Amino acid sequence: MVQVKVGVHVSIAGSLDLAVDRARDAGCDVFQMFSRNPRGWGFKPLSDEDSDLYKKKIATTGLLPVDHMPYLPNLASPKPEIWEKSVQTLTAELDRCGRLGIPYLVTHLGHHLGDGIAGGRARVIKAVTAALESSESGTMLLLENTAGEKNSVGSSFEHIGAIIRGLPADKRIGVCFDTCHAFAAGYELRTEEGMASTLAQFDEQVGLSRLRIIHLNDTKGDRGSGLDRHEHIGMGFIGEEGFRCLLHNPVFSRLPLVCETPVDERRDDRGNIRAVRDLAR
Repeated sequence: MVQVKVGVHVSIAGSLDLAVDRARDAGCDVFQMFSRNPRGWGFKPLSDEDSDLYKKKIATTGLLPVDHMPYLPNLASPKPEIWEKSVQTLTAELDRCGRLGIPYLVTHLGHHLGDGIAGGRARVIKAVTAALESSESGTMLLLENTAGEKNSVGSSFEHIGAIIRGLPADKRIGVCFDTCHAFAAGYELRTEEGMASTLAQFDEQVGLSRLRIIHLNDTKGDRGSGLDRHEHIGMGFIGEEGFRCLLHNPVFSRLPLVCETPVDERRDDRGNIRAVRDLAR
């Protein structure tokens, strides 16, 4: 039996510290959250009371927290106003994580909006460099691979590796590996041979030592579909056997696993956590 550390993305509705309660109640070892409203540019500054209560609950539960960037920022945007606001948001989120003691901040790399991957990649490098230079937070920024949707940056390991090599502060950079996104981008995860090939490519282009968090998601799209649609663990195209193979791979099983799976009449967060633990046996 493989002992995995698994959890889900939880809501901060009501107050930040309630995310810790929700994660504990769901049976998490690790949890992910948005530290602020993910659907807007504005946000309420952290108060000392909010920060202290959150950190006190984390200390008493022993849970590992992970923060995720909000939806609107686009670090690859060719539009100056959007790009600048994205850098400001990334800087502010790094600062919030530092104040809350959150070790990892996950970010998408964005979309180049049609002017080419090279330009988009250069803007991501510039944006991340600016944010890291402006923030004194010790939080590690995790670059998340994408599903290969139109104009996206970061769907190939080669592109992620090139971005990391372009960053002067690369020791503050890690990677969040999303299984749904990798599979949708064409990487095989369902067999031991496929996993070995995928991880060899990742190691060559990025380096396995940079892996910090796994977004463990099944997918509603087949391999290479470019479709970013998450599904319950074992109920999508990766399937139960694929996740059993993945969860018994030592590279994945040693890392914190965060499910970003649906909640519906078929299964809830507890159900997906249970499915992961069952498949790890």
